[in-house]
Amino acid sequence: MNRREQYKRMVVFIMNAVMLVIEALPFAYLWYTKYFFYMYNPFHMRGNWAAIGLYALIIFLLSRAFGGYELTRQRVPEACLSNVLAIILGNIIGYIEVVLLTVHYFPPKDMVLMTFAQAVLVSVWVIVAKYVISRLYPPRRMIVIYGEYSPAYIMDKIHSRTEAHNVCASVNMKLGLEELYRLIPNYEEVLLYDLPSQTKNKLLKFCFDRTIRTYVTPKVSDIIMGSMDDIYTFDVPMYLARNMGLTPVQRFGKRIVDIICSLLGLIILSPFMLITAICIKSYDGGPVFYRQTRLTIDGKPFKIIKFRSMIVESEKAGARLASKNDDRITPIGKVIRNIHFDEIPQLINVLTGDMSIVGPRPERPEIFEEYEEVIPEFVFRLKVKAGLTGFAQVHGRYNTTPLDKLKFDMIYIEKYSLLMDLKLMLLTVKILFNRENAEGVSDNQTTALKK
Repeated sequence: MNRREQYKRMVVFIMNAVMLVIEALPFAYLWYTKYFFYMYNPFHMRGNWAAIGLYALIIFLLSRAFGGYELTRQRVPEACLSNVLAIILGNIIGYIEVVLLTVHYFPPKDMVLMTFAQAVLVSVWVIVAKYVISRLYPPRRMIVIYGEYSPAYIMDKIHSRTEAHNVCASVNMKLGLEELYRLIPNYEEVLLYDLPSQTKNKLLKFCFDRTIRTYVTPKVSDIIMGSMDDIYTFDVPMYLARNMGLTPVQRFGKRIVDIICSLLGLIILSPFMLITAICIKSYDGGPVFYRQTRLTIDGKPFKIIKFRSMIVESEKAGARLASKNDDRITPIGKVIRNIHFDEIPQLINVLTGDMSIVGPRPERPEIFEEYEEVIPEFVFRLKVKAGLTGFAQVHGRYNTTPLDKLKFDMIYIEKYSLLMDLKLMLLTVKILFNRENAEGVSDNQTTALKK
């Protein structure tokens, strides 16, 4: 392994530590020059450090949740957006912290100015850090080894991230293990794409033995195995797959969070919902809401509620997903779809118990049946309630293939935790600013299945 590569994590850690200092110093300055003096019983020095440290901890946790410290994985705009969102939310919490500690109301002007200053400084630092990292660690040379299906789909995605990966070769597994063993050491990383388990396992062991970085596209069974519990009842290592979805305690806790979040969301967003409703009604006089049958837990059908973003009677020709240049979408619809605001009325579905805040995207019965014919495992995602947002919605796109959506949803189901739900809720704020996530399917497609 290249010696410089061993220190890459240390370099990234230092870059992130400097970024946290850049974010915390403006707050420390405001604390010492303005807020500190208003305390009834001012802190001694260590108390001030604790107040500033608490603020830094909040920013750190939010930045991690948004992925702001993933400098090697995110592009510059994504990394800047992640950290700016963390700063904005962190400063809202920081302002509350200041008011509680000083028992004094301050006009938010100083915090707003500080937010702008932090956003600029951090964005500049992200650009500098990404440049330094790219110079020290150029993209790794990758070989793609694929099975029955062409790797063109995944390679298109890799080629969009040339700052991280340099695909130098792609070969079929039919080349034979001996020839693959000869080729692999010439590259710095390997992608095993859709390989049979036997071949994949042999190549994984080969790469592990030689400390070669390896990526694997998992099958559904791999995801199930990855979440199994370790069992040491006997003197033989065993894994246990419970295969039951969420536990009763998890379902109860999730329902409580759903009720609280949906009520707060409806109250806070009601003025914006009213404005949206007026705009939709004024445009063509049609109905404001769009109701459609979708599937939730155990295949139970329910009527989903959304703001109407298409023309009236948009599906005379049959059920189909929205495409990239869909002429059925109204001008108002384009705006609310880009910011995902057409989804907000689903909070009513969450409140009534048909949906959850976080879960798999609810599919239409007709489209679900079509997907299930090609992917029998697609039914596995019905082990939990459908969600307003979710793992697939955050990490995928509207036009992500059904198989990849299933894998994302299976990761969510198998690794579920309340902390994961909270993180996905935060990441949902981030995707509101990413138009790629709302991109429709190709104009020649009716579903997200690849032809």
